[in-house]
Amino acid sequence: MNVVTLSQWQFAATCMFHWIFVPLTLGLSIMTAWMETRYVITGDEMWLRMTKFWGKLFLINFALGVVTGITMEFQFGLNWAEYSRYVGDIFGAPLAIEATLTFFLESVFIGVWIFGWKKISKKVHALSIWLAAIATNLSALFILLANAWMQNPVGYAIRNGRAEMTDFPAVVTNTYGIIKFSHTLMSGYALAAFVIMGVSAWHLLRNNEIEFFKRSFKMAAVWAFVASVIVGATGDFHAVEIAKVQPTKFAAMESVWETKRNAGMSLFLIPDSNGERNAVEALTIPGMLSFMAFHDTNGEVKGLKDYPKEMRPPVAPTFISFRLMVAIGTFMIIVSLIAIVLSRKENFLEKRAFLLLMLLSIPAPYLAEQFGWLVAELGRQPWIVYGVMKTADAVSKSVTVTQVALSLLGFTVLYGLLGAVDIFLLVKYAKKGPDKDTSSILNIKGRA
Repeated sequence: MNVVTLSQWQFAATCMFHWIFVPLTLGLSIMTAWMETRYVITGDEMWLRMTKFWGKLFLINFALGVVTGITMEFQFGLNWAEYSRYVGDIFGAPLAIEATLTFFLESVFIGVWIFGWKKISKKVHALSIWLAAIATNLSALFILLANAWMQNPVGYAIRNGRAEMTDFPAVVTNTYGIIKFSHTLMSGYALAAFVIMGVSAWHLLRNNEIEFFKRSFKMAAVWAFVASVIVGATGDFHAVEIAKVQPTKFAAMESVWETKRNAGMSLFLIPDSNGERNAVEALTIPGMLSFMAFHDTNGEVKGLKDYPKEMRPPVAPTFISFRLMVAIGTFMIIVSLIAIVLSRKENFLEKRAFLLLMLLSIPAPYLAEQFGWLVAELGRQPWIVYGVMKTADAVSKSVTVTQVALSLLGFTVLYGLLGAVDIFLLVKYAKKGPDKDTSSILNIKGRA
């Protein structure tokens, strides 16, 4: 392997591992704020217990996510120095805002929330978790805007051998980024809701804290269904944007080889990249692909053969990842709707097979998110900044294969340990259930 490939593997490994933590943090932050708000409004102690229990899992996940996120940014200067030199003037701006503003705000208000129980009023305390949650979600916005610029570069000019920002408002209002943010945010809410439903199902199967976990399950089912539906809707808008600004990615997502109008979508399809065709195409819906791309059944969908082979993304992994993401997303919509219906029935606890299904469904949104990022990043290749800079030109010139291989091994071991710690802590406290005493948070007794 060469330096470029190893650096890609290293950044992919760190990004995908980091993204295990991010969506749960996004979703649990907002849902914890919602629970505490219900407690402040109603005075119902059950909502307080729910706030503290699910908030505990949020804090564990947040702490591990911060550690894994920091190492990613070092790679821009170490493995991808040419990229940083060429586009750092643009790419660095939203990342700087995220680090100096949103991360600072979320850290401060999470600290207020942890240590402010009984020290500040209920309303101010609830406000602190809302501010932390909003800052957390805004943090994702600026990071995704930076990534969106790589997908659809806007507001720049090439000067003195590098890309320089000419229009900051264009960068932060990039349509690609706004749609990507909405899609990602809702997928995080859906993931957090599925985690809550899965953990609640585990306890309900064991008849633990029945009222507590029935309420948690019912609440999460609504969040999961609404968020999953919005994920599907924003995904549709995202596909339209991709077809417009990244036609090669769209063609790879659907394995389209020939340019055509009124393009149909095959429900069953097997790509043959070597033969530049599809080995199998079956159950084709006429005009559906053109409609997905342009909301017009007569729209022209560009085929991969219109582009040189070296300008095409890897078709099979992009196509498979996209289909798996859509399949899991569809499953999430269906099963969360069933969850809403069943959780409102008197005999809900008797639906043990469904509760087991919900427990086993915890990995589903995680997999959908990872497949989505594979589509986003693999589908952009061979560009690191679409149409501006190739990935092969972005890697550092001073690093060697041995150095990258050793650092990749080190990251793998370190992240493996961090992942084990996170899973151990989340499983431990999730299985333990809520504290009986609402004066306890994070198992710290005393003034809470």
